[in-house]
Amino acid sequence: MGGSPPTLLNWRSLRWKIALLVAVACCSIAFIVGLLVHGSTYERSMNDGAARAYTALDNALASSPDSPDSTESGNDIVADVVYSPEEMPAELVRKAREHGQADLYDESRTYSPRMWAAERQADGGVAAVVIDMTPDQLSRRALDRNMWKYSLAALAVIVPLSAVAAELPNRRLRRVARTARRIASGDLAARTEVGGRAGDEITEISATVDAMADSLQDRLSSEQRFTADVAHELRTPLMGLVTSSGLLPGGEATELVRDRVRVLRTLVEDLLEISRLDADAERADVRPVPLGEVVAESLARTGLVARLTVSGKPVAETDPRRLDRIVANLVTNAHRHGRAQEQAAVEVMVGDGVVVVRDHGPGFPESLLANGPRRFRTGAAERGRGHGLGLTIALGQARVIGATLTFANAADDGGAVATLRLPTHHAGTHHAGTDHARTDRARTG
Repeated sequence: MGGSPPTLLNWRSLRWKIALLVAVACCSIAFIVGLLVHGSTYERSMNDGAARAYTALDNALASSPDSPDSTESGNDIVADVVYSPEEMPAELVRKAREHGQADLYDESRTYSPRMWAAERQADGGVAAVVIDMTPDQLSRRALDRNMWKYSLAALAVIVPLSAVAAELPNRRLRRVARTARRIASGDLAARTEVGGRAGDEITEISATVDAMADSLQDRLSSEQRFTADVAHELRTPLMGLVTSSGLLPGGEATELVRDRVRVLRTLVEDLLEISRLDADAERADVRPVPLGEVVAESLARTGLVARLTVSGKPVAETDPRRLDRIVANLVTNAHRHGRAQEQAAVEVMVGDGVVVVRDHGPGFPESLLANGPRRFRTGAAERGRGHGLGLTIALGQARVIGATLTFANAADDGGAVATLRLPTHHAGTHHAGTDHARTDRARTG
């Protein structure tokens, strides 16, 4: 859509943001739980090791205090007793002398991990035993490895599942975005049709977009009905004015009245034509026509000066009457707003399935390039006066014949360029507004 990357590869999409959030949350939980379990296991291992060391010390002192040999008595642990302070850690000796008993976990690189237990003797000396803590250390390391391994395995399953689970709301949001783009392009019949329970945020957005489209459609229909009603109501008194102006005696005032009546008649006829286009009541009579000759005849009927250039002998499948209407309106608009000079400021170029009308004036205003022509809006004061109906009619007739009418400004001097591209194949009879003909608002320069 609009050149955006595919959703699966768009790392800024909601799908991957949700997956990233889930991954961060899972990693945080795994890290915190791992720290808590590691700390709890380490503390329990120290307590168990200290208890075993004190038991070994008590058994050793009870069995033979003066014997350097260690023995085993039933299930009791009996270890070698160390009496020399030089063979004990200094911290252990200090604590034992201060508190009577002390234990110390020694994990220096010189030895395998060991747990010391010491007790102050009656003569002021210190007796201590040491037990090996290697099995406990290996068990803790194995537990840590397993925790991280299974955490990563869980992440490998949870993150893809979260990305898949995020696809449903993501798909609904994309559907709402597509509908909004269709409404912005002029298809007011587009609706989101996004399912969901009441109270769901996406459902609320969908309902809001649909309500906006309904409101716009109602306002546009009201505007179209008003335009049609005004044009029809004015037509009857206008015919009376035309007849009455023809009966007036000749003179300057009479010519002025007749000129204004002609302008009014043209305006009413334009409004009627727009109302028919809005009501999808127009039909195209498509047949092969010599494109260059039809455009030349259209220029002749306008009575305006334009330089015509025809490349080859192009033939187009189109409705010549509607093509004449389009070309006449484009050329008239170019003369009215293009500040025509003596040397053919308006150019008409005809090629294979394309008609280009260009002037050398200030160019189309930015609002027209961005939003297309609007009735009763000329865009900018420097482009002269008018009702803004000529380009609107040309655009509507182009849709009827299945053509594409684009507006741009020339890169060299900024003059307005209108390009009509006709269908390259026989499209049959087209219904106004149902051809899905697209009006591109191009920008150049």
